Amino acid sequence: MFKRSNNRNMTAEKKITMKLKEDNSMKPTINSVPSIISSDVVIKGNVSTSGEIQLDGTVEGDLKSISVTVGEHGMVKGKISADDVIVKGTVKGSITGRNIRIEKSAKITGDLCHQTLSIEAGAHIEGNLSHQERAATPSSTSTENRVNSINNTIKTEVQKKPIL
Repeated sequence: MFKRSNNRNMTAEKKITMKLKEDNSMKPTINSVPSIISSDVVIKGNVSTSGEIQLDGTVEGDLKSISVTVGEHGMVKGKISADDVIVKGTVKGSITGRNIRIEKSAKITGDLCHQTLSIEAGAHIEGNLSHQERAATPSSTSTENRVNSINNTIKTEVQKKPIL
């Protein structure tokens, strides 16, 4: 009438595996560990992730992420696009983000497009700063970008027509 569960016969490893599958805890989350690019690594090409990047090495290409931290010895030769950007090292290219924090050891050559900007005394920046209520970041949709492109095209065409 009553049956004893076979859970006692399972090994601890099987129980853990079953628990992980039940919890779906293998899915990456925003709070997961950042992808770390160490100081001896040089990447030639674009880097894109749905998580965080901690850069202590060199990237010769564009970075696209939710959060990017360029360490004191880190270098980026390309564009950075992220919701949150912290720069302690060197960036030669534009930065687009909601929250950008430039620390005193930073050296930036390029334009910054931001919603909020924090610059420590001693930071070196050569470029234009532009505040936007809604900076274009990886979380922006491509539909929104297409609508903006169409609007800009329409404005340009209207301006080209002569006034009678």
